[in-house]
Amino acid sequence: MLLHLPQVLTESQLTHIRAALNHKDTRWVDGRVTAGHQGAPVKTNRQLEESSTLAQQLGALILATLERNALFVSAVLPNRLYPPMFNLYVEEMGFGTHVDGSIRMLGLTQRLRTDLSATLFLSPKDSYDGGELIIENDFGSQTVKLDAGDMIVYDATARHRVTPCTRGERLASVFWIQSLVRGDVERTQLFELDRTIQKLTELGVDPDCLVRLAAHYHSLLRLWADT
Repeated sequence: MLLHLPQVLTESQLTHIRAALNHKDTRWVDGRVTAGHQGAPVKTNRQLEESSTLAQQLGALILATLERNALFVSAVLPNRLYPPMFNLYVEEMGFGTHVDGSIRMLGLTQRLRTDLSATLFLSPKDSYDGGELIIENDFGSQTVKLDAGDMIVYDATARHRVTPCTRGERLASVFWIQSLVRGDVERTQLFELDRTIQKLTELGVDPDCLVRLAAHYHSLLRLWADT
C-alpha cells in the first residue's frame, strides 16, 4: 500500500503544532535514541523527547484527528497506533536507507506489530530543499514530498530513506499502525471494496445490491481480522 491522504490537518492545527515545536523551550534530542542497530548509523536528525508532555499532547491531537478521517480508517483498518513521534531535519541531516522494525514497544510490557508506516508532513514543502522521503520496492522507488498537513501511509516492510536537507528545516510526525488485517493484499481488497460501495451509494444504486455488497465486505473482514 502507498496512500496519500491530503489535508489531514487544518491550517490552524498546523500553525499550533509548528508554534509549539519551534518554541524556544522545546527540547529536541538525538534521533538515534529510538533507532535500531541498523538504523542508528545512518540516522542524523533531532527528535522531540517521546516522554515529554508536549509530544504526548501533540500526538493526542493527531490521533484524535485521524479517528475522524474516513479515508484513513477505511484504508488501514487501524487496530492500534504507536504514539506519533516528531522529528526535525536541518541542513546536512538525513536518514539513510533502512527498514522499520517489525515490533515497537509500548512501555515495558505492550508490543505493537508495525504493519504500516506513516509520515505526516508539517513544514511547507517550499520552505526547505532536500528532505524527500524515498520509498523503495523491487519495482523501483517513489519520491514523496507533500504539502504541510498531508500524510503518506506505506507498507512498513518497504526500504526507505530521507534525503539530506540542504536548506531550511523539515518538521514531520512519524508513527506506525497495527491493522486489524495483517495482510497487505487482503487489506487493499477491503479498501477497494469499501470505496466501491461508497461510490455506488453516491450514485443511488439499488439499496438491496448495496446491502449484499456490504455483507460481502463484512464477511471478508470477519474472516481476515486479527483482533
